[in-house]
Amino acid sequence: MKKYILFLVVIGSLAACKNGKNEKNKVTLTSSSGKLNNIAIVSSNSMWEGEVGEKIRNAMAQTVNGLPQKEPIFSINHIPPKAFTGFVKKKRTFLKIQKAKTNGFKVKTNAFAIPQTAIYLQGRSDKAITELFNEHKKEIIELFKNTEINEQQRRIQKSLLNDKKIKKRLGVSMKIPSAYRYAKVTSNFIWLRKNINNGDMGLLIYEVPLSKIDKDTNTIGNIIKIRDSIGKKYIPGPNEKTDYMRTEEAYAPYLFETKIDGHFAYEARGTWDVKGFTMAGPFLNFAIRDKKHDRYIMVEGFVFRPSASKRDQIFEIESILRSTEFIGKIK
Repeated sequence: MKKYILFLVVIGSLAACKNGKNEKNKVTLTSSSGKLNNIAIVSSNSMWEGEVGEKIRNAMAQTVNGLPQKEPIFSINHIPPKAFTGFVKKKRTFLKIQKAKTNGFKVKTNAFAIPQTAIYLQGRSDKAITELFNEHKKEIIELFKNTEINEQQRRIQKSLLNDKKIKKRLGVSMKIPSAYRYAKVTSNFIWLRKNINNGDMGLLIYEVPLSKIDKDTNTIGNIIKIRDSIGKKYIPGPNEKTDYMRTEEAYAPYLFETKIDGHFAYEARGTWDVKGFTMAGPFLNFAIRDKKHDRYIMVEGFVFRPSASKRDQIFEIESILRSTEFIGKIK
């Protein structure tokens, strides 16, 4: 019996030592840092100033679709490898490029901080690296964009507006910052507003029958007609002499396909204006297909911020709209 007890004590001690060693080996990761949509590119100066850097800048700093002025999808910071140490490694998103004996593309999450998306690109030559980047650039941009949307949504979660009115009338929930307020609420239409420096931001949520968009192949034309009719009915200009908010005629909106909460959706980006008054800005519209209820849920955001950048505002709107979840149609 004594031998048995001694055996258990020894085993327990070894286990405790092992667990203690594992605990010591665990690294507690701190929170990542960095402004939204700000990507760090880690590479040698010669590579950054050559063809590799040019290709990366052209892709990572390409213009955001639908904005009235040219603004890049990401702001880029170049960091030499020697400077990529300590706190700098806590960047939420970075692309590290280097020469190596073999070509390689690797994605790591939470390598040095949480949350973090790190992408490693290596090649035998500048040409090999350029070709590898071209092969993966769409994936790289999508990974970084999704990381930033998740981060924006995490920040929004800290202070949310009560979306009970949206759930009750339209059967969807949304993560909306508490800085927004309800401006107009009807049985099937909701308009929310947020004051910003020298401007205004708005969100619209409403529904239309599937046939309104799917009646023919002119999808973007049908979406424009719908949003213009909504603008005419609910979003007037600043005075009686001005028109309503409508899709700007001079620039055709961009149309893409995407998914929100597992549902197929059309994504329309363009600019709006008010005829008879110097008001204009970008809009983002998602028409989310809800076959179960024979409808599209239309979620839209728009920005009025004259003579100022609007990328970050339209990005905030996209993060809000992509948080849409179906909870069942409630009337």
